[in-house]
Amino acid sequence: MKKERIIIYLAGFLFSIPIALTSYINSSFLGTYINEYYIGFLYIISSTITIWALLKIPKLLNKIGNRKSSLYFSLATFLSLILLAFGNKSFIIIPAFIIYFIFSNILIASLDIFIEESSKKSSIGKFRGLYLMVINFAWIIAQTISGSIINKSSFKGLYIFAAIFMLLVAVIFTLFLKNFKDPKYIKMSMLKTLKTFIKNKNLKKIYLINLILKFFFAWMIIYTPIYLHEYINLGWNKIGIIFTIMLIPFVLLDYPLGKISDKIGEKKLLIWGFIISAFFTLIIPLTVEPKVWLWGLILFGTRVGAAIIEVMSESYFFKKVKAEDSEEINFFRNTNPVSYIIAPLIAIPTLLLIPSFEYLFYVLGAIMLIGLLITLRLRDTK
Repeated sequence: MKKERIIIYLAGFLFSIPIALTSYINSSFLGTYINEYYIGFLYIISSTITIWALLKIPKLLNKIGNRKSSLYFSLATFLSLILLAFGNKSFIIIPAFIIYFIFSNILIASLDIFIEESSKKSSIGKFRGLYLMVINFAWIIAQTISGSIINKSSFKGLYIFAAIFMLLVAVIFTLFLKNFKDPKYIKMSMLKTLKTFIKNKNLKKIYLINLILKFFFAWMIIYTPIYLHEYINLGWNKIGIIFTIMLIPFVLLDYPLGKISDKIGEKKLLIWGFIISAFFTLIIPLTVEPKVWLWGLILFGTRVGAAIIEVMSESYFFKKVKAEDSEEINFFRNTNPVSYIIAPLIAIPTLLLIPSFEYLFYVLGAIMLIGLLITLRLRDTK
């Protein structure tokens, strides 16, 4: 089981490199093909299809298993990255991005099943924390090199580099995890799954907490690079340094926080996570100096809070479900595509109403405070 977990951690690490390389530049890259105000609509379309696809996954898992499914998902993601690198036309780039978004999100849920099946219930916080630390370390590495790759070979080089790592992920699923024993994945209708979350008040609350966190990430991923590059006038090299600093809390905090959650529960730390994130997010619109250290510090603060929320929400949820509950896991994982629907739907009309772009972050700070209110009503696991 330990050897299997190491392989899964390696797969998660290699998978996270291309996701991290592309996440913060996708909006700017797409902006060279479509107007930046329409980028949000592309995320909405991609997310809607992803949610539908996640609901259909249990049927595929029962038929061919999680390992083979993960292999096919990683190959589809690899091919979409190649198309993004060499497409050069909007009628190629837009479908390629949609395919990339769909299958990369489904692969996240597939990796969850591997981790859940190989974890002991009493140590879920520790295993989840370690897994999150590994994948977030990949994010730091990616942000360290992304700026220089763009400067040397433009967006094309970045997508090619990302595709190579996705091919390595496919190799792992081809050569390893052949002895993984799939549980019987429980197929539930969308309505029944929804009822399960609504009936269980704490499951519903942790879903909303995770949704707000993913909303925070989606908002930041879509609009922070645009804001720093177009409005604060920072180059991609400097933005890469800032994002590297920003992501350090995930590596430093994930594992120890996971262990702590196994001992004291999640609620207290969730409260502090939302307070810290909201505070530093509300500072963003007040900052106009194009200084790397200043922006690195502010965004570092937002991610201290986000890292706490991420580990605690993951730990709480996976203490409530089993690996065979693939429908519930996929529903929980739909918070990521759902957030990419909600974020643009709120941001697009907001941009028409607010006096300037930076006011978007006041809105985001207020939404993080809503997460705090939900957390205060959550029943702890300890």
